[in-house]
Amino acid sequence: MTAITTGAAVPTRGWAEGWGLFWTLTGALAAMSLGFLFAIGWDTEGFRLVIRATARTSLVLFLAAFAASAVVKLWPGPVTRWLRRNRRQLGLGFAMSHFIHALAIIALWKTDPGTFWVLTNPKSIATGGTAYVFIALLAATSFDRMVKALGPKAWGRLHWWGVWIVALSFIFTNGKRIPVSGWYALPVVLVLAVIVLRVVAGRKQRRAAALA
Repeated sequence: MTAITTGAAVPTRGWAEGWGLFWTLTGALAAMSLGFLFAIGWDTEGFRLVIRATARTSLVLFLAAFAASAVVKLWPGPVTRWLRRNRRQLGLGFAMSHFIHALAIIALWKTDPGTFWVLTNPKSIATGGTAYVFIALLAATSFDRMVKALGPKAWGRLHWWGVWIVALSFIFTNGKRIPVSGWYALPVVLVLAVIVLRVVAGRKQRRAAALA
């Protein structure tokens, strides 16, 4: 299964497991964003800082969920098993981070439309909006009740397409900014590296199944 949010039931106790982890991530993201706004100001600079910060937290959380299944197959151990066990909550944490990211973008648009349109264009809004639609669908269907309602086949297709569209969105969004700053190459390289890990892990799993 290629979804970023599926997984076996996980413990609900503790701040670093299951739903405790999700609420920990949510609280940390909210505290970080509000802290920046109170420190910098509820203005153009404050909103831009939140946009940049949540872009980074979204990338980290997405990569953690996107890579979880692959890394546990390649390097089984306590850390990789924790990633796999909490993949659903990490995926939902990513969705929450990107939700805050969207709120900051909307706030920038309402506060300073001139700067907003300097930083973006209708094409970027269309591609980003498509990614957001799939992020919302992935988050909404991350619960067992929705898996049963959709059926395993339809649910699997939705999550397969969804995670790859989000991954390609990260590559496109950061790749087009590389001429502005070479640092934008780092997210592209990281996403591509996880894609390679997923391919390698998939081949290892197929070889193991063939030998079984």
